[in-house]
Amino acid sequence: MTRISAKILAIDTATEACSAALWQDGRLVSRYEVAPRGHTDLILPMVAELLAEGELTLNQLDAIAFGRGPGSFTGVRITLGVAQGLAFGADLPLLGVSNLQALAQGAHRVRKAESALAAIDARMGEIYVGGFALGDNGGDSAGLMISTDLEQVITPSDWLANTRGQSWALGVGSGLITYPELSAHCGELCTALPYPEAQDLLPQALAMWQQGLGVAAAEAVPVYLRDKVTWQKLPGR
Repeated sequence: MTRISAKILAIDTATEACSAALWQDGRLVSRYEVAPRGHTDLILPMVAELLAEGELTLNQLDAIAFGRGPGSFTGVRITLGVAQGLAFGADLPLLGVSNLQALAQGAHRVRKAESALAAIDARMGEIYVGGFALGDNGGDSAGLMISTDLEQVITPSDWLANTRGQSWALGVGSGLITYPELSAHCGELCTALPYPEAQDLLPQALAMWQQGLGVAAAEAVPVYLRDKVTWQKLPGR
């Protein structure tokens, strides 16, 4: 990331991982923990630690970035709820970033990948999936992993049937770990990046902030991709 003068907090609880990161005028600090059922207990202490480390208050931030989904319904709702609560109290704009884009951004950060297939296990035999490629190094998208196709929720078999002649340098995310057959379209499968991390929300969030694309807390919305969940009744219920 280029040295942008801004103070942006990023949070994410959309998957099994809980994470927070703080960009402070070019300095990055972050927290990350895999705790599928501990998000509500972990995220606010993480935020407090980062602000204390940066000697900042919420009111001194320029914006808050959040993982807008896709991910688990509960996890995405926790992320949005916490982000809105913090933003309301400090009158800060919110910057929603795709969790699939964050995974792809992590692929570029860790492995210098110029293209990545990002997939999150969506349960119920489906995946959230999207393809990304590194933006033009000479333009506003320099260093950003840009979506090259529509993010979608789909069964792995349908995705494989619909994917023709496409390939990516790296495959990342829990969806490719659960369904390794998807990596046939990738040069390499990176199991070190199973979940999105808040620090990888920041490159896109900083670009959005520079373009004035933040929204008021009340206007921030999640992106679930899946619009319904089938609940199976237990016997006798």
